[in-house]
Amino acid sequence: MSLGPVMVDVSGLALTDEDRQRLRHPLVGGVILFARNYRSPDQLIALTVEIHALRSPALLIAADQEGGRVQRFREGFTLLPPMRALGQIWQRNPTQARHLAQDCGYVLGAELRAHGVDLSFAPVLDLDYGASAVIGDRAFHAQPEVVADLAHALLTGLKAAGMGGVGKHFPGHGYVRADSHLAVPVDSRSLREIEEADLIPFARLVADGMPGMMPAHVIYPAVDSLPAGFSAYWLQDILRQRLGFDGVIFSDDLSMEGAGVAGNMIQRAQAALDAGCDMVLVCNNPLAADEVLRGLTWQKPALTIARMARLHGQPHPPGMTALREQARYVAAVHAVAALGHDSGELWAEDASNRCGLSGTQ
Repeated sequence: MSLGPVMVDVSGLALTDEDRQRLRHPLVGGVILFARNYRSPDQLIALTVEIHALRSPALLIAADQEGGRVQRFREGFTLLPPMRALGQIWQRNPTQARHLAQDCGYVLGAELRAHGVDLSFAPVLDLDYGASAVIGDRAFHAQPEVVADLAHALLTGLKAAGMGGVGKHFPGHGYVRADSHLAVPVDSRSLREIEEADLIPFARLVADGMPGMMPAHVIYPAVDSLPAGFSAYWLQDILRQRLGFDGVIFSDDLSMEGAGVAGNMIQRAQAALDAGCDMVLVCNNPLAADEVLRGLTWQKPALTIARMARLHGQPHPPGMTALREQARYVAAVHAVAALGHDSGELWAEDASNRCGLSGTQ
């Protein structure tokens, strides 16, 4: 059985019979975990082991583990800074900021892989225009070249840890004030304005081999009347053809208000897949997930199946005991911890169980 195009969530700390039945559906291809799914490292490992054992090939397991207020797993994990902290260091010392970004990526990836998680929906590639509260300090910087530089370093760390990344929110969510969880944001800029700024980090990370991308539930009316995640122009013409992206395109959560323009849940999922998404997320709404699984029509394109297979984490990762004896991991953890102490910041927890854009996907 190949992986299907729908990513769903599970109810709690261990799988229920209802969860197992849903995850065995042939249209399901992945699971996203939230703070409610985590109590301790041992519990998380038991959960991911059971999820992976349900199917062959194994379902993808993802989480939003960006750092700062968007970190699903905290107790027993290294607390990572908001990415803006790295951008602030870049202002003083770009070389140090790159090293720290790589350390953050390595710690993030190594710890998730040690607990059985395949990928994180990170890094955020949006620019910090100072307008979007939902992006805010999740963005590295206001300058696209700095965002591209630091995101490249973080991706390098992820790769070294045996994990891929998912860049978001294509082609850029930082310019609009509205939160697409609650509204349909509209960015009135021209394609040229977006290309000259927001698209630069996405183009750079595509060239660097970013394995996943997530589009924004934002409408750019000067370019297309549909939100980017439902737009064949944005996903096929720009992301696939012009930028040359050959990885997996994940929709943002279809339960968000910004996705409502596409219709009911089945229509949203169908529209996203028809536009060019490889996998769609349906979060925190099991009835909607079941509705999608009953009503979705999907052909199994070989290219999509191959793309998904590449997103599984590197097999046989070291566990936490082995990591704590690894010089690179220990040095990276110390560097990240020192960053928090030096800045005097408390990295606030986002305890929500929202997915995608929230503190995301």
